[in-house]
Amino acid sequence: MLPDYLWREHRHMNFTIEDKGRYTLVTSNVDKLDTTCAPELKSELVYLNKTGVRNVVMDLAATRYCDSSGLSALLVANRLCKSVNGTLVVCGLQEPVQKLVQISQLESVLSITPTSSEAVDLIYMEEIEKDVNKDQ
Repeated sequence: MLPDYLWREHRHMNFTIEDKGRYTLVTSNVDKLDTTCAPELKSELVYLNKTGVRNVVMDLAATRYCDSSGLSALLVANRLCKSVNGTLVVCGLQEPVQKLVQISQLESVLSITPTSSEAVDLIYMEEIEKDVNKDQ
């Protein structure tokens, strides 16, 4: 576990993790999200969840291939965010990864946006909605 002063932004070879305040940006630096790096992603996501992170933007723009273990990591991230009343938004899917998500029928499960700025907008909208519903 990293001390807070190191955790603000840290880079592993495969993923960059940045604390952006209301959300954490996890950027994939891998061409293939598969069995070689998906376990690392899962452990990072569990760590973020345990340290109180609710909202995660997962930027997969650099990733051209994803297998079932990669999809599993995304589903773990989604479940962890939901477990703390947060949101996971996946963005930047390249066509092969987008097709796998569609074939797996996960576009109805995962929040997906074309760009990271749209992902951030979606996180903020969800936060506002939660605040409004909390006040009712």
